[in-house]
Amino acid sequence: MTPGPTVLPPEVVAAGARPILYSRSSEFIAIWEDVVERLRGVFQTEGEVLVFGASGTGAMDSAVANLAARGERVLVASCGHFGNRWAAVCADYGVDALHLEGEWGRPIDPATVADALRREPGIEVVFVTQSETSTGAVSDLPALRETAGDRILVADAVSGLGVVDLPMDRWGIDVVVSGSQKGLMTPPGLAFVAASERAIARSAALGPGGFYLDWERTRKGGSRSPFTPSVTLVCQLQEALRLIEAEGLQEVFARHRTLGRMTRAGVRASGLSLLGPENPEANVVTAFLVPEGVEGGAIQGDLKRRFGIQIAGGQGKLSGKICRIGHCGYYDYRDIISVLGALEIVLIGLDQPVEPGAGIAAAQRVAADALLAR
Repeated sequence: MTPGPTVLPPEVVAAGARPILYSRSSEFIAIWEDVVERLRGVFQTEGEVLVFGASGTGAMDSAVANLAARGERVLVASCGHFGNRWAAVCADYGVDALHLEGEWGRPIDPATVADALRREPGIEVVFVTQSETSTGAVSDLPALRETAGDRILVADAVSGLGVVDLPMDRWGIDVVVSGSQKGLMTPPGLAFVAASERAIARSAALGPGGFYLDWERTRKGGSRSPFTPSVTLVCQLQEALRLIEAEGLQEVFARHRTLGRMTRAGVRASGLSLLGPENPEANVVTAFLVPEGVEGGAIQGDLKRRFGIQIAGGQGKLSGKICRIGHCGYYDYRDIISVLGALEIVLIGLDQPVEPGAGIAAAQRVAADALLAR
């Protein structure tokens, strides 16, 4: 129950055991083309989708390398550990990032971004995060799109893609980057960049964005890919995308919305405090504060030792201060009930004032309301 790498559906596991395919064979090329087309559906775009053999950070790296020139002034707006990575990548490429770091646990504030852009009108590229995996906060991309004006807007959706609605074309997001190991229910190792026509044009005008992660070189490779692709991972991704299509993308979002609300309700009913304000779209991961007097890793350790349930701790400045329950990808109602029931027992064992069954009951009420509303 971590926010990634997430558990895999049996069909995806089985696809990883198939005999290896020659990457230039007609059979694999057909799979590659099918995967790219299905990815367009998940990104909700008619634009280009580029696939790299990398983690989600590789997609972030490629976005900076292909959209920002050395010495250029860009804006990075973040609200957590992974959003700060945009600034770190910019620094390594010699890109001059104006970094607006907001409060961890709260979404990016569009008003703060607007003020900064008014002060520095020459900025042409803005980097933001949709779902901040380190805190569970989900930012308002349509509001950030409006704030960015005619600038290129690049969004990290590594944990949000396939979990929280992101109609890329309709919202006018220029670039969305993501990875395979979270909402897309595939092992780590594939990175994705979906880009609008004007983002592609800007990249082409700037020249090569590195070598392996260069967009133009990748685009020219077409369905064959310019380098040896991660053949097995692509086959597994195809199965995962088939499952998403079979469920229906909007149904996938609705399921995650219910799982997120169940988890937050259960956590609160167990006497725990959420990190940051309630957000009905924060359905990737639920972060809660470690109770005062409880050692930072005790809850995680006891859940793993006693029940075999793995949740995540805090990162960076939140290390030892929060726990995170992931519910993105191949999860359903019973998974949430299981982790909440185990969490109650662990909290009781740590001398916390918990009413047995309170968290489970709160989650069940949310699930019942959601099912009755359908």
